[in-house]
Amino acid sequence: MNGDNYAVSERLVSASYVRQASQARRGHEQLIRLLLEQGKCPEEGWSESTIELFMNELAVMDSNNFLGNCGVGEREGRVASSLVARRHYRLIHGIGRSGDIAAIQPKAAGSSLLNKLTNLLVLDILKLSGVRSVASCFVVPMATGMSLTLCFLTLRQRRPKARYIIWPRIDQKSCFKAMITAGFEPIIIENVLEGDELRTDLEAVERKIEELGADSILCVHSTTSCFAPRVPDRLEELATICAKYNIPHIVNNAYGVQSSKCMHLIQQGARVGRIDAFVQSLDKNFMVPVGGAIIAGFDDSFVQEISKTYPGRASASPSLDLLITLLTLGASGYKKLLSDRKEMYKLLAEELKTLASAHGERLLDTPHNPISLAMSLNGLQASGNQTVTQLGSMLFTRQVSGARVVTLGKEQTIGGHTFCGFMSHSDAYPCPYLNAAAAVGITHEDVAMCIKRLDKCLRTLQKEAQSRSPLTPLS
Repeated sequence: MNGDNYAVSERLVSASYVRQASQARRGHEQLIRLLLEQGKCPEEGWSESTIELFMNELAVMDSNNFLGNCGVGEREGRVASSLVARRHYRLIHGIGRSGDIAAIQPKAAGSSLLNKLTNLLVLDILKLSGVRSVASCFVVPMATGMSLTLCFLTLRQRRPKARYIIWPRIDQKSCFKAMITAGFEPIIIENVLEGDELRTDLEAVERKIEELGADSILCVHSTTSCFAPRVPDRLEELATICAKYNIPHIVNNAYGVQSSKCMHLIQQGARVGRIDAFVQSLDKNFMVPVGGAIIAGFDDSFVQEISKTYPGRASASPSLDLLITLLTLGASGYKKLLSDRKEMYKLLAEELKTLASAHGERLLDTPHNPISLAMSLNGLQASGNQTVTQLGSMLFTRQVSGARVVTLGKEQTIGGHTFCGFMSHSDAYPCPYLNAAAAVGITHEDVAMCIKRLDKCLRTLQKEAQSRSPLTPLS
C-alpha cells in the first residue's frame, strides 16, 4: 500500500483509521530504510511481521514475480510446487551470475539486494564479534570444508608452483579432505603435548618451510575452534612466520565466531603478521540449517578473487536464512547469545569437574580451548576400548547428542594417509576421554540433562565391570 492507495481507502473506511494504519506501515518502512541506508545489523531485532513484509518486498523485485512477465529463457524462476515457492518466499533466482557469485542479476534485483545486504550484515557481526579490522566477506552456499577448498583453489592461481599445504594436525575429516580435493599434499605437523593440551609445534612448522622451500608451499592452514584437548593454533606466531616467508595463511574458524577468544586470535594474527582468509560455518555460529559458510579476509581484493573463483550461480537459501536470523536477533540479541554461551561454558566445566571427581576421573586442564571440554575415562579403559566405546553408544541412545568418546589407538585412513590415534589429534594421547562442548544456543537444561544421563551411564558401566571381576578369595 502506497500513499495513493491509502488515500483511496479513505473512501471506504474512516480516514482516521486509515491514517493510523498508514502510520503503522511507516514504522515498518522506517526500519527497512535504516537497514538499507546503514548496511548494518539493527541493534534490536525485528518482529516477524516486519521481516515477512521485507521478504515479500524483495520478492516482487524479481522478474519471476512480475505481473504479466513472459519468460522464454532456460532459467525463469519457475517452480512446480507452491509449497517450495512459499518456503523460499518466492525468491527463486538464487545469487550471483555464471561468472561471479557476488554479481548483480538483471532479472533478480530483489535476490541481488538480499545477497548484498546479508554480506554487509555479516561483516558487521564479524566486527562486533572481535575481528575489528576485517575488510570484506561473503556468504557461500557450501559448508566449511568446500569453502576452504575454494580458498585453496584461488591461491593456486597466485602460486602455480605450490604443491604443499602446511597443516598443524586436527583430527577432523572435512578440513583434511578440503586440501586433497583442491589437489594439494597436506604436510601434517604433529602437535606437542603441554600439560593436558595439544598445541602448535611452531619449530616443526618453520623447519618444514625451510626444508620444502616457501615457493612450493601454497599456504599454512591453521585452526581455531576444535575439540579439547586440542586447543586453537598459535595464530599470532603462525601469522608472523607466514609474513616472514611470504606464505599465505588460511584459518579454519569453523565455529569460532561464537568465541571472543578465537576471534581475538584472528584479529591479533592479522595485526602482527599475515592472515589471508578465515572461514566459518553458518549453522554452528548462527543456528541456521546446514549448508553455508562465510569467507572473510583483510584484503578486499583477495576476498573478491575468491568469490569470482566460485563457478556459476548459487543457492540463496543460506543467505536468506542468515538474513532472517540476524534481523530476528538484532545485534543485541546475538551479543546476548554469545554472553549466555560463555556462562554455559563455565557451568558445563564446573558440572563435568564435579562428576569426574565423583567417578575417580578428572576434567582435563585445557584453558586455551574456549568451547570444548574433555573428561578422562581411565576407569573405563581398564576394561578395554570396547567399554569406552560403549559409553558413547549409551549416551547416544539416551538422546545425548554431540558428546564424543575418544579411545586409544584408533587408526583412520583419509586420502591415502593413515592417522594413528585418530580423533585425539595425536599419535599417542595419554588417556581416553569424553568431549562435550558449550556451543551457542546451549541451555541450563541441556547441561543438567547431559550430566544426569552421563552419571547414570558411568554408574551402569562401573557396575557391569565389577560384576565381571573375579571374586576375591576368602582368607
